[in-house]
Amino acid sequence: MDKKNQGKQKPLTGSFRTDGQPLELGEYEKTGGYEALRNALKSMSPKDVQEEVKASNLRGRGGAGFPTGQKWSFVPAAEGPLSRYVVANADEMEPGTFKDRILMENSPHMLIEGMALAAYAVGAQQAYIFLRGEYVRSSRVIAKALAQAYEKNYLGENIFGSGFSLQMHLHLSAGRYICGEETGLLNSLEGKRAIPRVKPPYPQVSGFMGRPTVVNNVETLCNVPHIIRNGAEWFKDLSLSEGGGTKLYGVSGRVKRPGAWELPMGTTIREILEEHAGGMLEGYRLRGLLPGGASTEFLLEEHLDMPMDFDSLQEAGSRMGTGTMVIMDDRTCPVGMQLSLQTFFARESCGWCTPCREGLPWVVHMLNAIEEGQGEMEDIDLLLEQARLLAPGHTFCALAPGAAEPLGSGVKYFREDFERHISEKRCPWGQNR
Repeated sequence: MDKKNQGKQKPLTGSFRTDGQPLELGEYEKTGGYEALRNALKSMSPKDVQEEVKASNLRGRGGAGFPTGQKWSFVPAAEGPLSRYVVANADEMEPGTFKDRILMENSPHMLIEGMALAAYAVGAQQAYIFLRGEYVRSSRVIAKALAQAYEKNYLGENIFGSGFSLQMHLHLSAGRYICGEETGLLNSLEGKRAIPRVKPPYPQVSGFMGRPTVVNNVETLCNVPHIIRNGAEWFKDLSLSEGGGTKLYGVSGRVKRPGAWELPMGTTIREILEEHAGGMLEGYRLRGLLPGGASTEFLLEEHLDMPMDFDSLQEAGSRMGTGTMVIMDDRTCPVGMQLSLQTFFARESCGWCTPCREGLPWVVHMLNAIEEGQGEMEDIDLLLEQARLLAPGHTFCALAPGAAEPLGSGVKYFREDFERHISEKRCPWGQNR
């Protein structure tokens, strides 16, 4: 396949430089960069852009998988200048997830163009890139790209002489996992404590500074220029399933080639793990995996031929989440892994609601006792009860339910390991701290 066709099949990554350096503005323009924005401003109405994205079946790549065009359509009609906002959620703190960093550091203008198109579609004249503070290289790359875009009048006043103006700002996060929740993000962006808000009203109606706001994930926004330039049908044809487009799938753990690859939406877990990640390291066997980052339910070897898409994984009792697998091998203690995950979630709780603030530290306390050989058999059922109490509908936002997913499924699939810790009064893997 020649490079031109490869870029069409891999719209997000096909034009990346081989030396790992970010595409400069001129290089991005040679790949068709900013053509979609130019054409949209000259020949499409905001409604046309919304409808094209809606027809493409683009679903949010941040974890929830909500249809992007539909989300934009919830923004009410214009009420005057500077009254609406677009925010890129680049606060990538999900353990095991690194896909957005790859996009920002290799093709920052793709994100900027996607945000500009989103802003035009919803009538926003202000946009923010809410970036994880620890992504120092990403911040440098994006800051330079923003300056280049302003210099070329791809941002600023009267873009392409269309009458549409957009100011775009880079905001560095204070560095809390809760900022990945869109209303916690908005509170942080306003300089407030990063805690989730009551919904409704949803951000599309009352978001940043009380004004209509669209918050989208980085990967989601990076797809938009390609949809507008090539069309909704083209985007849908890239996929192997109902969800349109390609997906950046990642794998971390004891595999031969950990990393991320742009593949058709609906590629099977087996292909991602065995062909692209190279399979397990010699001497290690797959025991389980979290398919979409740390806050998704465990899957087993029997699930390997399942398509990695939103609907298929939901039917299997898990979620695609961010599409980045965390692999658990047969030499890793399931209790120890669970303790590590839940310690993270407990530490990152904003403390706003009781089940999360009190429940997660209690889960960590029980797991620590089991790992140290001091647990009781009834603790296992108590962990399952905690997973039930932390599930959706019992907490203020999705942080605690996200912690409950690996907890409940981990106890379900690896219960014998928990029982061995308790009966033998030690970690059978010798991983006692």
